[in-house]
Amino acid sequence: MTSFTAMGGRRRQFGRVRRLPSGRFQARYTLEGGQVHRAPTTFASAAEADQFLATVEAEVRRGTWFDPNAGDIRLDVYTPRWLVERPVELAPRTVELYEKLLARLVYPTFGPVPLCRITSASVRTWHAGMRQNGVGQVSTAKAYRLLKAILNTAVEDDLLPRNPCRLRAAGVERSPERKPPSLAEVDAIASCIEPRYELLVVLGAWSGLRWGELAALTRERIDQLHGVVHVVESLIQVNGGCRWLGPPKSAAGVRTVALPPHLWPLVEAHLAMYVSPEPNALVFTKANGALLDRANFHTMWRRATRAAGVPDYHFHDLRHLAATMAAVSGATTRELMRRMGHSSRRAALIYQHATEDRDLAIAEAMSELVKPRQLPGLRSVSDG
Repeated sequence: MTSFTAMGGRRRQFGRVRRLPSGRFQARYTLEGGQVHRAPTTFASAAEADQFLATVEAEVRRGTWFDPNAGDIRLDVYTPRWLVERPVELAPRTVELYEKLLARLVYPTFGPVPLCRITSASVRTWHAGMRQNGVGQVSTAKAYRLLKAILNTAVEDDLLPRNPCRLRAAGVERSPERKPPSLAEVDAIASCIEPRYELLVVLGAWSGLRWGELAALTRERIDQLHGVVHVVESLIQVNGGCRWLGPPKSAAGVRTVALPPHLWPLVEAHLAMYVSPEPNALVFTKANGALLDRANFHTMWRRATRAAGVPDYHFHDLRHLAATMAAVSGATTRELMRRMGHSSRRAALIYQHATEDRDLAIAEAMSELVKPRQLPGLRSVSDG
């Protein structure tokens, strides 16, 4: 192997270039501390290798040099540490979702790949492949957003110079908006479900509480004197059926929600019939007093919606109805965020379109006030 001087015959002060038996050229350099670094690839000519060293030398002088081997750790080795060391602890169901996305959509492509070998081109190919292979838009967006978050932390850890996930709007979910049930349909579902869960359905539609928040309600959280419900806990359930009471989905989930006055007779009747007198007694339980089970309740819900003739509704659609009614009633975005437990304006704004729809209905009703009278100052069409 032969060592080469820089172009023009001057021996380079930074780094060395040598010719390999293959005929290609290798560039290497030594930094403070004595650590030797090699270029990540070989070069077709000594001039190309020399240009590489000149670029590295300039980066070292500017303080912008980045160790190309820093990210030499597999994604599937780095990610478990990322999940544990996040500054904000993830909710159990969020961890469960992330693990499913990783196993199904991320690891098959990037799991064994070192972080430093994940490129913008490979991310773009992976993202397009998901869409071409029939992965839904929502799942594709969530998987991309997860990979981007992991690699953002790798940048903060000085393992990568920049995040290769740079596809514009690739992490934006565009779920088709679901139509909420009408109040008549809610009443039909409530009348078809087991009587002990009738109030659960009604409260879902009028309070907007999530299923887990309703399932965790206790007698002491229902303040009949002030007409409100205090949301402090949520029922958490992960795969395998393990269930416990924990904090709501986010800090914004801890809130106080006023109930419409017409519901209180139903609440009082339910408390008297199905709830023990102890302050910590659960408001909604199985017949044996145990915590509700999401899968078991889902079965009852499907049975009730089919009997009511509206089999396509999800329980979460009740929350959509509650938010829409609140928006139509005049709730501001901030008030809607507080009532629904939203931590971002984006979630609350989904329901603001309801006020626009309502405004159109109001405009149409205003026209009805003047029919069939002739508007003053205007000629009728017949005067033409």
